[in-house]
Amino acid sequence: MVVIGGGGHAKVLISILKKAGYRIVGYTDKTDRGPILGIGYLGDDTVLGGFAGSSRPSAVIGIGKIDASPLRLGMQRALHASGFTFPVICSPQAVINEDAVVGAGTVVMDRVVVNSGTVIGEASILNTASIVEHDCRIGDNVHIASGATLAGGVTVGDHCMIGMGCNVIQSISISPGCIIGAGATVVRDISVPGTYVGSPAKQIH
Repeated sequence: MVVIGGGGHAKVLISILKKAGYRIVGYTDKTDRGPILGIGYLGDDTVLGGFAGSSRPSAVIGIGKIDASPLRLGMQRALHASGFTFPVICSPQAVINEDAVVGAGTVVMDRVVVNSGTVIGEASILNTASIVEHDCRIGDNVHIASGATLAGGVTVGDHCMIGMGCNVIQSISISPGCIIGAGATVVRDISVPGTYVGSPAKQIH
């Protein structure tokens, strides 16, 4: 496994990868940050071309997400086209219940619960202790931040950022490209991309 990125998100991923039994080749980053939890620096992303043919390892995007940018998904798809595989990374301390589907390259961190009937897209982050209840539909490149709770039947479009401690009530639909601020409560459908804060959540940008 190669970790793409060397910041704080990558550090948490490395810890989870170790617990899950992966052999980590190293991490790439624009800057040599020294060993991260004992895992060495490989160089910037240009070194990834050196992994050829059958020796090409799996990879995970270790770059965090605090906005509605498609960057992480674009990186994953470009590397996948060059031959890297992106398995689902699931902490042994998370729960993914029967009949839930999680897409390639999505990371499920400690104490996350994903309940039955939920479908989650590619390259998403389900951060520490977040809860995604039954029959939700989560798009590609979505970050469900630590402690956020999505009730049953919620739909979240691609590239969204659902902030720390948010609550989204049952059957709500959130447009692609939205940022929901920390601690917000979403009680109505959101059909326009933008930034929403407060309880109930209202658009500010």
